[in-house]
Amino acid sequence: MPSVKVKGMTCNHCVMSVTKAVSSIAGTSNVKVDLLSGQASWDEAAPVDVAAVKKAIEKIGFEVVG
Repeated sequence: MPSVKVKGMTCNHCVMSVTKAVSSIAGTSNVKVDLLSGQASWDEAAPVDVAAVKKAIEKIGFEVVG
């Protein structure tokens, strides 16, 4: 399960926003975002460009680190 580290989430609303952003990327499913660890992970139906996931998360105001 691929994942990225997201910096700047402070509440469940942030988690829902990141979940929605990652879910909007074609090929992602079963998106899980953990507030405490700052990890966003997903299953892939087909290979997903991690750069597109990072861009979608950064577009809504969060930082992807690592």
